[in-house]
Amino acid sequence: MDELLDQLDQVADKGLCYVALFTALTIPDMCGALESADGKASAAKYKAWFDRWVAKDYTVGPERTPSLSGETCYAYRCGLLHQGRNMHEKLGYSRILFVEPGNGLVMHNNVINDALNIDIPSFVKGITGAARKWLAAETGKKPFEDNYALFMKRHKNGLSPYIGGVDVIS
Repeated sequence: MDELLDQLDQVADKGLCYVALFTALTIPDMCGALESADGKASAAKYKAWFDRWVAKDYTVGPERTPSLSGETCYAYRCGLLHQGRNMHEKLGYSRILFVEPGNGLVMHNNVINDALNIDIPSFVKGITGAARKWLAAETGKKPFEDNYALFMKRHKNGLSPYIGGVDVIS
């Protein structure tokens, strides 16, 4: 999983914003599934993982009002990954504005009228950073270890008896 998180950070750093955003939105699904008894993803597991590991970094104003919860992120994820839309009836905002890097200006975690503004590289780094902390906390525990044995991994120089001489992800 470290390699997946490293590549996701690299994609964000290179400005491949669609790939970075789509991939980052799937990380809570994977983590929620890996730590669960049945090894399967669900809306409830996504939301709980996001709320525990990421949401604390998304508050606005002096009252520290939550701006991005597991509920909101899951609604956005569903709209984007399943319909290619940046809106969802359960979003809580008219839209989320994911801002690409540019001109050295970082606009992140602001509510503008009825829209939430999030900087893509900051969002990706927040997800990958949370996933690394979570991974350190879960390593060595069950059911994580049982599920992680089935996680997709890179096999350097092939996967015998199928393919040799080239790296394989399986």
